[in-house]
Amino acid sequence: MKYTLQEIATLDFYQNKNRIKWLIFICSVVISFGSIYYTNNLVEELKDREKRQIELLARALEYAAIYTDNLTFINQEIIQQNNSIPLIIMDEFGNPGEFKNINFGKKTAQAEQEEVLRNELVKMRDQYEPIQMENGSFIFYRNSELLTSLRFYPYVQLAVILVFGILAYAVFNQSKIAEQNQVWAGLTKETAHQLGTPIASLMAWIDYLKNSPVWDENKEVIQEMDKDVVKLRMVTERFSSIGSKPVIQTENVFGVVDEAIAYLRPRISSKVEIKVNGYSRDIEAMINKPLFEWVIENICKNAVDAMRGQGQISIEIIKESEQFVIVDITDTGKGMEKSMYKKVFNPGFSTRKRGWGLGLTLAKRIIEGYHQGKVFVKNSEIGKGTTFRIVLNGVPEQMTEVKKDDFFKF
Repeated sequence: MKYTLQEIATLDFYQNKNRIKWLIFICSVVISFGSIYYTNNLVEELKDREKRQIELLARALEYAAIYTDNLTFINQEIIQQNNSIPLIIMDEFGNPGEFKNINFGKKTAQAEQEEVLRNELVKMRDQYEPIQMENGSFIFYRNSELLTSLRFYPYVQLAVILVFGILAYAVFNQSKIAEQNQVWAGLTKETAHQLGTPIASLMAWIDYLKNSPVWDENKEVIQEMDKDVVKLRMVTERFSSIGSKPVIQTENVFGVVDEAIAYLRPRISSKVEIKVNGYSRDIEAMINKPLFEWVIENICKNAVDAMRGQGQISIEIIKESEQFVIVDITDTGKGMEKSMYKKVFNPGFSTRKRGWGLGLTLAKRIIEGYHQGKVFVKNSEIGKGTTFRIVLNGVPEQMTEVKKDDFFKF
């Protein structure tokens, strides 16, 4: 089977999906740190600029105290131009005198203003060393509100981008899933519809052959053909169930598994032995029979491929509690690394050259999407085999209240 370029690109995308996610994450981190680095450099430059402004102000005040000729110019062009940097001038005796750009709020009383000035002096001491003037006075100052805001701006920006990105991703992901579900449902319905006509025709021809003179000579062949037509009807029913909301009802798990294995045995290698075990044959769960049989077949076929047509498949059916029924499918195949446990369910993932990699994806969709259950790789060991675990919901009238977290303890 040959793939088109578009199909290969799609399969590569699904198989490298995690790498693409990590690449996007790394790019986002680089952009984030680049933004923070650039803003911090800008903040440092503004800090130096404000410091030079305060030093210039100190020199201007010293000059104004000595020379009065250019006092008006100095006052208007240097001293009064500072309308952003908070500062307090303290005399040589430690008493606060002149101040600028200090916000007192609604505190108008002298004692309250002095308290505000004392608190401001503490903040200013923590940020910068005061600038000493020749007359013994000190100028205390701190960052302007603009500089303070600019320091935290990249973090606020990144937080907003992160929230927006998460919301956009969630909306996009949900819309994508909804679109995929619609395409999936439409495709399966159309497939079931297209298969209906030829299957009906085959059934009519088989009935004709059963009542014709060739029946006695070709009895076994016609019976096998009849079995295959029954199988085609079952496949059509499965596609029809996926294309619409399937009926989930109480079924005997042993009976359903036995039927799936009975059909599968003559169609796989005779060197593969399949055993179904359990402490009771009366275990029931809420399942859709045609779809669950499909899951068993897909996982078993995957196991046969892993064993290269030779080995043993063991199916254990366990009633773990009144809430859950467990089906463990263990093979004696080549096993897999732990890093592959989740990848095997990705669309397009296959170890076979001619495989589409949709069998386990379909099984996961049926169990988790339609049965509200769970399917995962319980354990695997290289050279010894793999165990797939299916968790099904028990019969409602037999169930008691259960915590949600209990569902994943298996």
